[in-house]
Amino acid sequence: MATPLIKLDNISYQYEQTKALTDINLTIEEGDFLAIIGPNGSGKSTLLKIILGLLKPTKGDVLLFGKPVNQFKEKERIGYVSQKSNAFNTGFPATVEEVVRSGLVKKIGLFHRYPKNVQKEVRQALKSVGMENFANHNIGDLSGGQQQRVFIARALISNPKVLILDEPTVGVDSKNVRSFYLMLTHLNREHKITIVLVTHDVDAVSKSISHVACLNRTIHFHGFKNDMDTMSDEQLEAWYGHAVRKVEHRNEVQV
Repeated sequence: MATPLIKLDNISYQYEQTKALTDINLTIEEGDFLAIIGPNGSGKSTLLKIILGLLKPTKGDVLLFGKPVNQFKEKERIGYVSQKSNAFNTGFPATVEEVVRSGLVKKIGLFHRYPKNVQKEVRQALKSVGMENFANHNIGDLSGGQQQRVFIARALISNPKVLILDEPTVGVDSKNVRSFYLMLTHLNREHKITIVLVTHDVDAVSKSISHVACLNRTIHFHGFKNDMDTMSDEQLEAWYGHAVRKVEHRNEVQV
């Protein structure tokens, strides 16, 4: 059996006296497209920070590619994109190409020269997110959705095996959300990138994902998306603490 890319074993975390996460068990395999969903305050961002090694759990173990998180040195194997487009400084004087190229720092080090083929790698990363024609544009001149695609390209340039995104459609115009998720589907299926996505857009991302984790301080469900579809609204409401609307999608995703 292949080693899971990410494995959380009985993870708990608390801020002072406030319990944020309790007894989290979560396994992410190569090729998964996992959506982590849950209400505000459910611990989603805390969970991502623990996976990324930014927070140390109060209890439990985190394994990345089979290694304890504090021993995992190949940081470039995990790409991370936060909610940057919603708060990005539009006056920042950098081109799209420069922003994407900076993603290599994690791989080559801060004071090392970029490889000779860096421009080719930048263009390839931009092409994978449909932004190859914007290389010379100023990053601040782009829309929120375009900026997020550029930040994903920045994460992709180091050739990660896992891409983690925290609410990536924040700041993305609603009419462009569907094409954004189609792009992520393409990365998952054609580029074989495992994707972990924190989102509130359960309906929009429905046809892209393979797995779902329902989080509200603990994991109430983790499994195939199709299995979750068979659950009652009452069960979901009990997990979430409020009414949850499920929408049936009849159209298949096309890339």
